[in-house]
Amino acid sequence: MITTVEEVLEFIKENDVKFIRLSFCDLFGELRNISIMPDELPRAFEYGIPFDGHAVSGFTDITQSDLLLVPDPTTLSVLPWRPQQGRVVRFLCSIKNPDGSIFWGDTRQILISVVNQTRQKGYSCMIGPECEFYLFTTDENGEPTTIPFDNGGYLNVYPLDKGENIRREICLCLEEMGIKPETSHHERGPGQNEIDFKFSDPVNSADNLITFKQVVKSIAARNGLFASFSPKPLPDKSGSGLHINISLMQNGNNVFRLGEKGHSKVAESFVAGVLEKILEITAFLNPIPNSYERFGVCEAPKYVSWSHSNRSQLIRIPAANDERMRMELRSPDPATNPYLAFALVIAAGFYGIENNLTLPESINEDLYTADESIIGSLPRLPENLGYALKLAERSDFLKSILNEHVLERFISLKTIELQNFNRATDKKKYFMEYYFKVI
Repeated sequence: MITTVEEVLEFIKENDVKFIRLSFCDLFGELRNISIMPDELPRAFEYGIPFDGHAVSGFTDITQSDLLLVPDPTTLSVLPWRPQQGRVVRFLCSIKNPDGSIFWGDTRQILISVVNQTRQKGYSCMIGPECEFYLFTTDENGEPTTIPFDNGGYLNVYPLDKGENIRREICLCLEEMGIKPETSHHERGPGQNEIDFKFSDPVNSADNLITFKQVVKSIAARNGLFASFSPKPLPDKSGSGLHINISLMQNGNNVFRLGEKGHSKVAESFVAGVLEKILEITAFLNPIPNSYERFGVCEAPKYVSWSHSNRSQLIRIPAANDERMRMELRSPDPATNPYLAFALVIAAGFYGIENNLTLPESINEDLYTADESIIGSLPRLPENLGYALKLAERSDFLKSILNEHVLERFISLKTIELQNFNRATDKKKYFMEYYFKVI
């Protein structure tokens, strides 16, 4: 693994690299980049490459628009879908102010800060995301349609599943980039797919997820298709979730591992913390109006509850052994910024540990068909983005984790975004233009 600037510069020289992409995420998790030539890379490492922060939604105003991208040498990755002669590589970057300080809108640094705090408390987390997506056909102009690539269903095979070759190509591409795929299959919806890759530390896992989405979209486009990570691209079909699997290590031991007396108290308090804070952080985990159309149907959660194995719950403890014992949070969707999502879920878990929260009783019922006597007393996830934003705005917990600029900008811009959506006379057309084509 390449870890130093010197190793990077040697790799660039020896591997016919002609273009270098400096990548970063905006406040909402959209990947952006600047390309430079190899001769500029030493300057990028030492001083950073400037860009206009005012032109990136949610960043700076025009009076303080200068920001710098400084590549992280450990994130060097060759882009396999680009030419093998005159190669293209990519780095994920820190975003800095002209004085060298970290820019407040660098959400990757927010996650790094949360991870460092957990280490100081004697714990480490591992995260494995499960990300679903749809493949759609394109029209004669190459524009995306809402016609699914196939009519397959859960775990179908060819010819019902037409996506197997696309998934194979994606998996091979991920392997070349150092990301290890574990499973891939057709999901429930027509044209819906899932590829899961090996769990890792939170920052690397978020980096991998950002890379994964770029690979999926690039490989789909190369095959004349369009990949959508919209939470609910087809109104009457399964939504696409981003299930977040978290294990927690203490002194080298996974505290989610089952023992003779069940889970450790630490694990129970961690889960209790996520349950207690989930309503306050939902606007960040489910950040667009379309996110809320997914809740409560097709195995997407609606209530704040937990259980073992049960896929109708917000949190489930999957059947697993040893290092794979974990909790799975099932409400987030792929529209989220993974750096913020992972940071907030981890912080919520540690809120539970620090406050010694007690885990409520599990509810081992199918919550889609359960009687009102069971579901009537359960808290519900927010029914729309507007309510989720109000909960976020008055959350002291969020104020303790996110800097005031991130919280204020996120809520302000999402409120404007929601107002524009609500004013649209043709909401389907609005969704297609501003969400479906870009997420």
